[in-house]
Amino acid sequence: MATPNDDYDTPWKDAVIRYFPDFVAFYFPLAHAEIDWSCPQRFLEQELAQVAHDAELGKRLADKLVEVTLKGGAPQWVLVHLEVQGRRDSRFAERMFTYNYRIFDRYRRPVASMALLADGNAGWKPDSFG
Repeated sequence: MATPNDDYDTPWKDAVIRYFPDFVAFYFPLAHAEIDWSCPQRFLEQELAQVAHDAELGKRLADKLVEVTLKGGAPQWVLVHLEVQGRRDSRFAERMFTYNYRIFDRYRRPVASMALLADGNAGWKPDSFG
């Protein structure tokens, strides 16, 4: 039986890093189509740690922050914030909003926040915070 101390985050984080283009293609195909995959991606661990620390939301870790380059036009980049959520959490939407705002406020770049909901409740789909 799973306990709250089971470490499910580490394997997800490792898989996201190793298979990032495939991960985005499978779970977020519309976003995948907008990214120029010929350009390298950069995982921003230190930047994310600082943003998560500043957020003071109890849970101090959003899973991955990645710099990517979008297709078309002048070179630009976006920060993609991924959080794998394995159980219902009443503060989840607020946490996603806060991380999104903190990342934008700190870097003044567009932020795409993507959540992979891995809980067993098909009816729980937080899509906004207000």
